[in-house]
Amino acid sequence: MRAYLIVDVDDLLDRLEARKLALDLHEVSMTLRNGATLAAGLVSSDALVSVAVANWNRDRAVPGRVGTSVQQIFVTNGFEVCNAPDRPFVVDVMYANYFATGDEPVDELILVTTQPDFASIVQRIDLNPRGRVRIWGDDDPGVADAIYQPLETILGIPTKTVSLYVDFENITIGLNEQGYVIDLDRLVNAMSRQARAHGQVNKMAAYAPWGQRGSLPPLVDAQGREISDEAPSRLALSNIDPVFNLPGKNSADMRIAKDVLADSSTTGSSDIFIVASGDRDFNDVFGTLRAKGKQVVVWGIHGSTSRILENNPAILLEYVDDFAQFQRHTDLEQIYHEALINEHGEPLAFRPSQWSSVVLQCDIWTAKHPRSPLTIDDLTDHLIEAHAVTNPARGEELLGQAQGLGLIDVNASGIVALNNNHPITQATRIIRDRIVHRVANTLSVRNWEYVNYGFLLKGLSMDLDLTGPGLNIDDNWRSEWIDALVREGLLVRELVPHPNNPEDLVPVIRLPDVDANPAAVVLPEPPPSIEVVASPEEIEEMMRRIVVSVEQFTSFRGFAWCPLGSLHKRLRPFDSGMLFQQAIEVLVEDGSVSIKEYQNPMSNFLTKGISLVEQADLVTTYLEERDLFIKGLLELYQERTPINIESIQQACPVPPETFKTWVSIMELENVLNLVPGHQDLYSLFRTHHTVVRVAEKYGFENT
Repeated sequence: MRAYLIVDVDDLLDRLEARKLALDLHEVSMTLRNGATLAAGLVSSDALVSVAVANWNRDRAVPGRVGTSVQQIFVTNGFEVCNAPDRPFVVDVMYANYFATGDEPVDELILVTTQPDFASIVQRIDLNPRGRVRIWGDDDPGVADAIYQPLETILGIPTKTVSLYVDFENITIGLNEQGYVIDLDRLVNAMSRQARAHGQVNKMAAYAPWGQRGSLPPLVDAQGREISDEAPSRLALSNIDPVFNLPGKNSADMRIAKDVLADSSTTGSSDIFIVASGDRDFNDVFGTLRAKGKQVVVWGIHGSTSRILENNPAILLEYVDDFAQFQRHTDLEQIYHEALINEHGEPLAFRPSQWSSVVLQCDIWTAKHPRSPLTIDDLTDHLIEAHAVTNPARGEELLGQAQGLGLIDVNASGIVALNNNHPITQATRIIRDRIVHRVANTLSVRNWEYVNYGFLLKGLSMDLDLTGPGLNIDDNWRSEWIDALVREGLLVRELVPHPNNPEDLVPVIRLPDVDANPAAVVLPEPPPSIEVVASPEEIEEMMRRIVVSVEQFTSFRGFAWCPLGSLHKRLRPFDSGMLFQQAIEVLVEDGSVSIKEYQNPMSNFLTKGISLVEQADLVTTYLEERDLFIKGLLELYQERTPINIESIQQACPVPPETFKTWVSIMELENVLNLVPGHQDLYSLFRTHHTVVRVAEKYGFENT
């Protein structure tokens, strides 16, 4: 018996994607093959010729499965692959590969497609008079005498459609009141999964006063880190539309009721309407939906759902805490402490959160009231005043979770004590102190009114005291913390006109006014070593590096200038604190270099660059020292003498105090390279453009 299952993979994937069906492709391919085996009456799928036809020149990856291709999935499940890169010739390709030389007629042909051109293969196949043709797809391609079956029945796809409306504030508050730790990712995934269990999802929306700081109870990730600000983006990634509604008890209810009634009145509206809210205010809406023949599902929280809803026989009531399986607040400290590193053993980024707000505001209140004990009511009022939470209920919920996390301790009298040994406390204070101190110190030393945002980011990236697991990771991390300290009132962020383009506003950071500056009473005096002036020897060493790097960059590329930011990045391993900046200032004052805004050929914006003043004494001195050093290396090479530290010292006439610097410069500039497997043996990069120029200068041949 000749039986074929031929799958139009490109059409199948496009259909699944268009219907937003998040199906496991492995299960889809297995279901198709097993279903075809049964439909053909075969004992085993081995007797079925299963063919996956597609333009396999396209690299189609499987969503959510890194490193796995669509082709790999089908091959693993027993399919042969037929490559048809040109769609107009797909039938010719299939016929030539599988039916052109067949001696026996086909008994069973099953085509998975909705495309008439693909299904036209039936007209060219020698079919047994009693043979059957089946078409599985979303639409009948109109093949005469073929048995059409909807693909959804083959794959077991629910036929009913679903719309989901989540009163996100109501649900999260209810979960928090019942003592649950609200793992945001778990909540989002559980809601998506439960909605799909009812049918094909047409719409999912979550309503809350997004962006209103403190309006939601603390939401955490699997590591126990507070991520409430990320809720809208994480919902959107799961195809749940975050809809903004104004703060207020009935605001979300009215917006949801309006949308539900409007959506249910449209042509082709969903069969099932799910409303995630425990409020009884929707009873009239549910009655209207039932009158329209819609099925109503309500998601509530045990202990927080209206009894009117629980006793309504016309609705199906499900509980979020049943299908999401959250942990309790009492487990939060263990969750946090056991998950400070990711699955690769690397420390997780320590980002600003509501926990950080608790630490900072505790310190601010205590500094302002050094002789008064901090009570839970005082701290709640202070959090509301600082806009960390919106009302006393949210404040109590936040502090309750902070207590469960071990961040604070509240005694029987309601006195709050911050846990100074908690990692959140320690990391938050380090970050606060370093950022605020750097702003204060820069303003004081340079007599500026404010610090440019980009300048502050660059300075923080070089702060050797801002170190630790999960700290000072990148500019995005630093920017998040600067903005967090602005929200907490420790810094002020403003927009001021750019000095070269007054119409262009740039962000700057300054300290609050003295009378309103909490930092003045929170932070200890900065240690005197924060901006230590480098020694003359250190500055001169950096000056040599700058001159050589700029000369090599400009001479090799034929440029008149070198981007200052790129230069700093290159020399950053040798920069401690403000050393690079101080060396630049000395070179500018000496007239050895020029700093200007240049037109960047790679950008529409001006770029700050540095150029050498070639006639300057320092420039000519440093470059002559470099050339003599390279001349000595060339002599060692011509004499076939091993190039090591000892031979370099003898051949290269530089002062002993600068010898190590010049060796380091030669390594950085790629003139000298350590020989693999040797700690004190170098190879000379003879075709290096600077080496070639020095060789020509001193008359070396065959280098």
